[in-house]
Amino acid sequence: MEEGYTSIPSSQLPGSVPAVIPQDKKPTPSASVIPNANLQHFPPANGGYQPPGSPYDGDEQTASNWKGIFSISSYQPYFNVDTDVVVDRIISSVYPMNDFHRKIDANPDMYGPVWITTTLVFMLASLGNLATYLIHQRDEHDTAWNFDVTYVNWAASIIYAYALAVPAAFYFLLQYLGSNASLTRLWCMWGYSLFIFIPSSLLLVIPVELLRWIIIILAGSASSCFIFLNLKVYTQGNNDLMVLVVSASVLQFALAIFIKAFFFV
Repeated sequence: MEEGYTSIPSSQLPGSVPAVIPQDKKPTPSASVIPNANLQHFPPANGGYQPPGSPYDGDEQTASNWKGIFSISSYQPYFNVDTDVVVDRIISSVYPMNDFHRKIDANPDMYGPVWITTTLVFMLASLGNLATYLIHQRDEHDTAWNFDVTYVNWAASIIYAYALAVPAAFYFLLQYLGSNASLTRLWCMWGYSLFIFIPSSLLLVIPVELLRWIIIILAGSASSCFIFLNLKVYTQGNNDLMVLVVSASVLQFALAIFIKAFFFV
């Protein structure tokens, strides 16, 4: 009867504990175990900001083909900026002699331009109505005043179209004339050039027409000077390009006059 039974290993008995492998006998991992390991690139330690073109700025395969246009990761590096960086660029846009083009040369951002243009749209729509209300209260007390909601549509159409179309047009013109311009840098520069109109719109509420014209002329002159100095780096002594830069400055000043004449009548 006992010959039909076989012995069971002690490791398979209920309650048994597997033998402990000594520390010095454990297999050490080798490069063949993890063939795709790459420890050369670490996440940046400067607050999480990765400038465009850095080796850790997203999916390289997505950004290398036309499908990258529809991928959020392709645009993420342009919005991954710190508050200090945006504030410093805003200050440089108000003070045109502060070499703004050098600050955005390696890492142009789109966060600042998007925030500035959107803020300017709502500022022009709301403060434009407030300015007309103050003048109405001063000159016409007996008639009713109505809020002009079309200011929102006009402000959004003009500001967004200007911030997108004008830099793109000058980009193609600069490329056609032989200048090595960057569309992203031009969008960034033109977006920051509009910031000065935000504090100016607050002052344009004052119901004094002469003071309003002085404010908008000063703001338009500073913004035009900012455009001129930062586009001048693409001229390289070319007279045709210099004419293009001057025309861009004149167009920027014309925008300032339009803001005053349309929204702060």
